[in-house]
Amino acid sequence: MSTAQPQFVFENLAPAPSALPGIHHVTLAGSHQGLRQLSVWQQVLEPGAATPPHRHDCEEVVLCTAGRGELRIDGQPSQAFGADTTLRLPPQVLHEIVNAGGEPLHMVAVFSETPVTAYLPDGEAIDLPWHT
Repeated sequence: MSTAQPQFVFENLAPAPSALPGIHHVTLAGSHQGLRQLSVWQQVLEPGAATPPHRHDCEEVVLCTAGRGELRIDGQPSQAFGADTTLRLPPQVLHEIVNAGGEPLHMVAVFSETPVTAYLPDGEAIDLPWHT
């Protein structure tokens, strides 16, 4: 009788186009790997693309690794950011991330829950095409 060893190392896939226009996504870690309280996403936004305005029930931290973006958060003035910056997004805060440059915007996002649920401004849950 063999006992399967737990897997701790996973090959990262490249972000793939999603049903959300201009957004390429891959879930690097989450419930599909046995995590109970953490999700990690990698996303690339094409020039001019944006996430829909949304909020989450959990904390989110976004690390920008390349490109230039604009954070629109809860009715406040937009905040520009670029490579080597970190965005801190508290739970329930409406936000949108926009690619404000001419090159792809590369980000890694870490969430304090799995699976992650996103809500539109009216409270309707977004059917995330990668829901893990």
